[in-house]
Amino acid sequence: MMHSLLGGWVQPFLPSPRLIPQLAPAAFGYVIASSWLAGWLRMDKGVPTPYTRKVFHFCIFTMAGIVQLIWGLPGAVVYGSVVSLRVLYAVLRGEGNRFYEAIARPSDAPRRTTFVIIPLLTTAAGGILSNLLFTQFAFVGYLVCGWGDAAGEPVGTRWGRHRYTVPSLSGVPATRSLEGSGAVLLVGAVAAAIGLMSAGVGIGPATVVGVACGLAGALVEAISNHGLDNLTTQVAASGVAYLLLAL
Repeated sequence: MMHSLLGGWVQPFLPSPRLIPQLAPAAFGYVIASSWLAGWLRMDKGVPTPYTRKVFHFCIFTMAGIVQLIWGLPGAVVYGSVVSLRVLYAVLRGEGNRFYEAIARPSDAPRRTTFVIIPLLTTAAGGILSNLLFTQFAFVGYLVCGWGDAAGEPVGTRWGRHRYTVPSLSGVPATRSLEGSGAVLLVGAVAAAIGLMSAGVGIGPATVVGVACGLAGALVEAISNHGLDNLTTQVAASGVAYLLLAL
């Protein structure tokens, strides 16, 4: 019985043999281009890591939402696997690698790699949970996390004046700001609304639910441990969309 239950959970995640060669090369090209852009901005243009990290974050999460809307959950699994391999390769190369320097914050030293790996794992966990619990709205979580969180850190870094401390993993101090949380709310709401309209929801309901999703994402991002917000933001935003549109 347990075997059959686990099989029922796993089956929706499995891509077909035809989908992998159809989607993986395009995913690889997109991920390489996104990582090249982040590395170019960091190493050639001197853009600080909090910005280049979020450029990659924005690119990757946005495409994850698009892929899931077109190819469904199996497509997102193929795409996410390619992203994970690219990030892990950069981690193996370590300091000095252009892409690694674009995603590993100096402020996370001496655990820069830890705070590349933890968000990678929590992103995967957030996607899995969102799809297990709220399958048809998991893409909303991708977009709120991808756009909202991508805006929050740069805004907080540049304009954050009202700062507060959040719990951290591995003992690395972490702060956020009200200004950054406000950016997560606003940009996350826009992302959710656009995603819902792309999925066929009317402009009015998509706007209202989008604001609710952005608010949920901002609230949980504000109180989540440093490194865990990629999980909590995804689940909160997709859960709110499910509660308001599916129940």
